[in-house]
Amino acid sequence: MKTRTVTIILLLSATLVFAGGVRETAAASDESLQYILDKGELVLGLDDSFPPMGFRDTAGEITGFDIDLAKEVCARLGVELRLQPIDWDAKILDLNAKDIDVIWNGLTITAEREESIDFSKPYIANRQIVIVLAASGIETKADLAGATVGIQLGSSAEDAVNSDPATLASFAELAKYQDNVQALMDLETGRIDAVVVDEILGRYYISKKPAVFAVATDSFAEEEYGIGFRSGESAFVAAVDAALDAMVTDGTAAAISNKWFAEDILLPR
Repeated sequence: MKTRTVTIILLLSATLVFAGGVRETAAASDESLQYILDKGELVLGLDDSFPPMGFRDTAGEITGFDIDLAKEVCARLGVELRLQPIDWDAKILDLNAKDIDVIWNGLTITAEREESIDFSKPYIANRQIVIVLAASGIETKADLAGATVGIQLGSSAEDAVNSDPATLASFAELAKYQDNVQALMDLETGRIDAVVVDEILGRYYISKKPAVFAVATDSFAEEEYGIGFRSGESAFVAAVDAALDAMVTDGTAAAISNKWFAEDILLPR
């Protein structure tokens, strides 16, 4: 993929001029973008088992839709991208400790998370779906009564299930996993009865094994993905949003989306 260099100038008067005319005003004390530019790299925190957003390929290299978007954003900012796998349950702690600079891996925007971190503009719509074995006969939330249901710790799937206490109370067990891959493996072998998971990931898995998995008719939450930043980093957020806006305008983002999903699934910006 061709990348293009965009000159970024951070004016001392706190006016950020980006991408030949994209302009955002930040407080004079906000040096968040300059911090990234000075060190010359952006450290992206991710769950490296979340296909197709960010995961390891057969050679063990991290790849994915979000990774390709981030590579292009970094090229436009003029910095290197460094990928840092993290414990998803500790993602906000890692961000605030500056072990990573962004959380960018199918991160759902929630009111609870907005109390702790800032978000980019949303870029993809998502739902929390229920994946079951194709022959299970499970179609609705009511069918989950007495079932063992898997979720990833610290995920929006966990939040979605907890926000439906009547359905949660009907489960025999809510089994919690460090990653969705293990939960889906346990579903396939019959150790659990269902997995609540992001639709983006879930449908990717189903496409690989359509005779094994199915999606129940009912779902839990409808939501949107965003990029997570430390609170107060308005200049950094504005620069990344400006780069993504430009990618949508010039078609680069659509090309990346078509590579992974065979269609342009990005939200209008």
